[in-house]
Amino acid sequence: MKPNMGNVDRIIRILITAVFAYLYFSGTVTGTLGLVLVILGGVFVLTSLISFCPLYTLVGINTCPAKKE
Repeated sequence: MKPNMGNVDRIIRILITAVFAYLYFSGTVTGTLGLVLVILGGVFVLTSLISFCPLYTLVGINTCPAKKE
């Protein structure tokens, strides 16, 4: 898997995950929607840690900066 996520993209995903976690654990969002947000947050964290998003591959997006040689 070739990385296709840049640092800004990864940071934004981590921040969104923090918001999802806060909403769920504070009781603001509960039920099915709360579980969906927690699962989506888990996916965001996982893809941020490995710098690879399978959906980006399908759509053809690459936010990873080109390496300078």
